[in-house]
Amino acid sequence: MWKNVEHIGIAVKDLEGVNEIYTKLFGEPPYKLESVETEQVDTSFFKVGQTKIEFLSATDENSAIAKFIEKRGEGIHHIAFEVEDIHYELERLQKEGFQFTRPEVSKGADNKLVCFVHPKSANGVLVELCQEIR
Repeated sequence: MWKNVEHIGIAVKDLEGVNEIYTKLFGEPPYKLESVETEQVDTSFFKVGQTKIEFLSATDENSAIAKFIEKRGEGIHHIAFEVEDIHYELERLQKEGFQFTRPEVSKGADNKLVCFVHPKSANGVLVELCQEIR
């Protein structure tokens, strides 16, 4: 079962600069800073009401985020949805013919298990499924 929009991911070049801008904009600093070595990114999370915004900055020029920024520039990278059972949803969607960026679930930022529906399968949108690690 899909629960809600968990967060919106935005690719940026300068995470520190973005954190300064959005701290001023929202009136509060990010509630979390985290490096995700497996994805080669540094992240910051802001919360506005019930909405979370994740900013992602590449730590390696060959990372997916670096390639995204090189190709498309800074901006919205993905929309993440919280699901009840990520393994079930991965299998269900694969049976429905959806392609994934990787065929398995992995550990992501903010204490989540994640997997990504490839944009080719979702009208150009990178869709992240995430589930809280219990």
